[in-house]
Amino acid sequence: MHFVNAKGILSGSGERVGMNIYRGCTHGCIYCDSRSKCYQFTHAFEDVEVKQNAPELLEQALLARRRKCMIGTGSMSDPYMHCEEKLGLTRRCLEIIRDHGFGAAIQTKSDRILRDLDLIDEINRRAKCVVQITLTTWDEALCRILEPHVCTTKRRVEVLQKLQERGIPTVVWLTPVLPYLTDTVENITAIVQACADAGVRGVIDFGMGLTLREGDREYYYAALDRHFPGLKARYIREYGTAYELPSPKAAQLRAVLECICARSGMLASPDACFRFMSELPEPYPQLSLFG
Repeated sequence: MHFVNAKGILSGSGERVGMNIYRGCTHGCIYCDSRSKCYQFTHAFEDVEVKQNAPELLEQALLARRRKCMIGTGSMSDPYMHCEEKLGLTRRCLEIIRDHGFGAAIQTKSDRILRDLDLIDEINRRAKCVVQITLTTWDEALCRILEPHVCTTKRRVEVLQKLQERGIPTVVWLTPVLPYLTDTVENITAIVQACADAGVRGVIDFGMGLTLREGDREYYYAALDRHFPGLKARYIREYGTAYELPSPKAAQLRAVLECICARSGMLASPDACFRFMSELPEPYPQLSLFG
């Protein structure tokens, strides 16, 4: 990793305000869109860029805001990757969010978030804190291939359960769904039912498929060659260089998701989930954010 002094920490405006304390990631997920060349990384993706002045920038930014809102983090780089254990920048930023009465929407795959459970609980009681966890496969062996340097699905479900015990709302990202790897009725059913059992507020799905761009595509295909020989050729034959790669079973899988969500009272559309994550309860104006 390497350290920089950033010029700013909050991005977006109006209803979308977010921050990324780190740039790059060490989780090694084979499908990560953040590797795409469009994001113009000038350093190796695993050589994480640390915005060492993030807490100071956040303090200044929140003092300057006239209205409270939700502050999102984790959309591009996981705020609880390995370096957070020693650096603690995410925790410091959450403390600032708490102290200034803002809400937070945190997206992660890591059980390291439990270190900050006390702080997340405080933010949620004072304003609102939503934790978002990504789940892609119920198969633990497959999970270790797809997401090699982060805790597996079953552990993430335990995290969801611990958050539920504290009354902290959660949302699950059921994305990406990898054609011919995770796009089975059994897999989607197991994940969504686990969400229901853990009291998840909503499940986000973007078309039951995968997106690939230059940079991300090459990394993903190299992983397919290593672990699933022959599958890359099938992808190229069926999808070419398309950005969106929907599962051939997308409609069937979507029906499974909607059925379990309806039965369990979970939100099942991205718009509804984002609305929930953006809204601050009274007495705060619902200016919201997520990014």
